Amino acid sequence: MPHHDVVVIGSGHNGLTCAAYLARAGLDVHVVEKDTVIGGATSTVERYPGHRTDRGSSAHLMIRHTGIPEELDLASHGLRYVDCDPWGFAPAPPGSDEPPIVFHRDLDATCRSISEACGPADAEAYRAFVSRWGVLAGRMMRGFSVRPTAAGLGFAFLGADDLHDPFGAVQTFLSSGDALLDSLFDSERLKAALSWFGAQSGPPMSHPATAPMIGFAALMHTIPPGRAIGGSGALADALASVVRGHGGTITAGAGATAIARSGRGWRVHTAGGPSLSCSAVVAACHVHTTLDLLSGVLPAPTVDRWRRRIRPGFGLGMVVRLGTTDLPRYPDVPTRVSSHGLQLLVTDRRHLDRRYGVAAAGGLDADPAVLAMSFSSLDPSLAPAGRHELTLWSQWHPRNLADGRPWSDAGAAEADRIIAAADRFAPGLAGSIVHRHVQTPEDLETELGLIGGNVMHVEMSLDQMLPMRPHPDLRGHTVPGADGIFLAGASTHPGGGVIGTSGRTVARLVGRRFGTSTRRRRPARAE
Repeated sequence: MPHHDVVVIGSGHNGLTCAAYLARAGLDVHVVEKDTVIGGATSTVERYPGHRTDRGSSAHLMIRHTGIPEELDLASHGLRYVDCDPWGFAPAPPGSDEPPIVFHRDLDATCRSISEACGPADAEAYRAFVSRWGVLAGRMMRGFSVRPTAAGLGFAFLGADDLHDPFGAVQTFLSSGDALLDSLFDSERLKAALSWFGAQSGPPMSHPATAPMIGFAALMHTIPPGRAIGGSGALADALASVVRGHGGTITAGAGATAIARSGRGWRVHTAGGPSLSCSAVVAACHVHTTLDLLSGVLPAPTVDRWRRRIRPGFGLGMVVRLGTTDLPRYPDVPTRVSSHGLQLLVTDRRHLDRRYGVAAAGGLDADPAVLAMSFSSLDPSLAPAGRHELTLWSQWHPRNLADGRPWSDAGAAEADRIIAAADRFAPGLAGSIVHRHVQTPEDLETELGLIGGNVMHVEMSLDQMLPMRPHPDLRGHTVPGADGIFLAGASTHPGGGVIGTSGRTVARLVGRRFGTSTRRRRPARAE
């Protein structure tokens, strides 16, 4: 039986990132994936003829700020990003003749738009916000690239200017998003747009420690969200190419069923395939799935205690994927302004508060909150000539409905409401639909292994972030009592979203175990 240095469980972008670094460092790496499509929530398939449709993420906001694409030279493996610019578009309320708020990469252009829509005072306040949070969000990204130790996080998050008032700095990061917005701006429309941007991380902006989720918008003026040409799956394909190019292997359609000890190493049992012998295992799947795989290794009371404390939450959102004959058209706004980025279809934060409260009680609000993305405007290869690919994402939606209905009964009607909500902002959108594919929270769980329908794996709440993610016992990407088992993926620090730093951090840990550096070696200097 062949023996691998490392078996990676799960081919999401974190698992593939980890495998790519390890394979490049010369280790024998094998990736196992239960799905027949690699990439997890960064995968793209043909849902209907001629359309390339994402199964999970669509806009890549964070990974472009990590250096990972450059470190792994993903461009030479086919990955090409195009800037989403303008990166954000917030239309006026339906029926209003107010101008939209347009978030360009260029800060001056953004401030001009805010001045026209909200007034010059808010425009100047936004400029100050970007100046301040450009620094803070940069530190945040630095903190996302290290293990969540006190020393590492302290070095990352605190700057020299904070040493005279460390508690003030801590308060800044622990503030709610709403508190940050209310302290800076007057316009509710501007607050609602930024709140909806921040809420894409999961929690509502009324929750503690959500200010940084809004502050991340400041970095969009440095590097805006990127759209991978060919679909989100182009990232997974490039990472897989790195793995294979350095001798690693990937098996799809035969996922792990159990992890067992084997002498001084480990054995990964797979569905319908051979068991795999290895020295180390990287579990890049959901942490609850990992605990199930380790049930024969760890004491049952320990596993039960961890499972009870690690909360996937009540759910997060659902998606309606559409093939259309046209882009969304907002009154009196050119599509080159509205269609390239995140279309933030919320104008009042009370809408978000109500939406979250209804969902937390297991209900469905009559008026969904919607984020629209129409990236075929940037990448015509996503759809046949004369057609477009449109994604409508809506939060919040409970995995289990309070009235006991299965999502198979509720999904179609909820998708109708999501489409109707978008159509109120962009009249005519509903009439342009040719194809539609609905992903309810149950579908996200079943198809992508996102337990509870939470695309972030585990709730991104304060008590499950940083060294508490996914549990204080598991904070170091390792499992007590299971030496040689490593944890990567959205369940671990820094959390969900397309970022890849969890995979890179674990690759460094595993590399040190084998006495191998995962950093690219410089070529020898010619004598």
